[in-house]
Amino acid sequence: MKLWGGRFTKEENALVHNFNASISFDQKFYKQDIRGSIAHVTMLASSGILTDEEKDVIVAGLNGILNDIESGALEIDQTAEDIHSFVEQTLIERVGDTGKKLHTGRSRNDQVALDMKLYTRDEVTETDELLKTLLSEILKIMKENTTTYMPGFTHLQKAQPITLAHHFGAYFEMFKRDRERLADIYKRMNYCPLGSGALAGTTYPLDRELTASLLDFAGPTLNSMDSVSDRDYLIEFLSALSTIMMHLSRFSEEIIVWNTNEYRFVEIDDSYSTGSSIMPQKKNPDIAELVRGKTGRVYGALMSLLTTMKGLPLAYNKDMQEDKELTFDAIDTVKGCIGLFTGMIATMKFNNEVMESSAKNGFTNATDAADYLVNHGVPFRDAHGIVGQLVLFCIDKGIALDDMTLEEFKAISPVFEEDIYDAISLKTCVEKRLTIGAPGKEAMDKVIAINEAYLNA
Repeated sequence: MKLWGGRFTKEENALVHNFNASISFDQKFYKQDIRGSIAHVTMLASSGILTDEEKDVIVAGLNGILNDIESGALEIDQTAEDIHSFVEQTLIERVGDTGKKLHTGRSRNDQVALDMKLYTRDEVTETDELLKTLLSEILKIMKENTTTYMPGFTHLQKAQPITLAHHFGAYFEMFKRDRERLADIYKRMNYCPLGSGALAGTTYPLDRELTASLLDFAGPTLNSMDSVSDRDYLIEFLSALSTIMMHLSRFSEEIIVWNTNEYRFVEIDDSYSTGSSIMPQKKNPDIAELVRGKTGRVYGALMSLLTTMKGLPLAYNKDMQEDKELTFDAIDTVKGCIGLFTGMIATMKFNNEVMESSAKNGFTNATDAADYLVNHGVPFRDAHGIVGQLVLFCIDKGIALDDMTLEEFKAISPVFEEDIYDAISLKTCVEKRLTIGAPGKEAMDKVIAINEAYLNA
């Protein structure tokens, strides 16, 4: 029997029921639904709308349902319309007519809004914890690699020498911003919609401040129409999840490139790789590729919800039921990707010598050679041209700048002296970059200390 069936004289068509029902996915809410109902009935008793005895019977019944679902003693009925109906009907079956008083002063609209907020709030916290774990692993790698030299790139062309710590530090900043976005979303969404009714509140003297307090909200929402139709927090969360996936995807792309035979900067652990069914030599970076691939899936959830919401008038419309499945999938996808990615980089091996050799042979110290000339009185534009000639010479000879003899240097510009070798060594090129945010060890140590304090705060 439907909780709303009194108005209707015909049974709902089976196809209509299946199309309308949400139990297959909103059963995820059972904990949040029961928690919200316990807070609601507690408030009803406090406000004198129910007796304490009625409250105790209902709360005991709800806790019994929760315990039985968790233990497996009670199976959620897949023929129920939604989780809210299932919990209420089960309660009435167990405690009798007293259970029918649970829904006093409440609509399914504000109940759904509450459950989704409670669920999303929990997921924001869990996602934040996963990001914190990822940041801890990144920081560990940074600490161990402040003098591991490698090429930095622009346009996928070797540009200037940096360190592995500096490169990983860029992603630390990205994921740190992701956590800040989640904190903003949590703060902005943390207001309780329960008590808004269907859209216009209720005539019962509800204590919405008490309900909000019982559920750890900052306070009640201030407009009942907005309360039941607001999905901004989900759009913001999906946007933040999309940005997290974009960062993971960029990082994955680099690891995929670094893992190729041509680069060999890293070796992905066997436990995070797969082989080929036909080519025995292959070791594929499947986890990184899947993270990169699943990014579009999360983007799709964001665009779907934006499209669903764009034409909806106030207040609640059934279209809003479409907020759940894609959101649930996006959350599960992102959490899984963060966890797997963290494990992958934690077990990854770095080929330090290969990275350093790549930086040397890629002329990443060319800018420092130009700076050397400038520091010896050569105008920068002339210095730029001289170093261009040096690079052409090295390409023709198949050598690095460091491999040139002093006579070869002087043949192109007599300004060069023996100290050019120290000036263009990778160690010098990196270490003399000391401004905060630069790759020099002194600067990196300061940043690592800041990041460590951030994670421990």
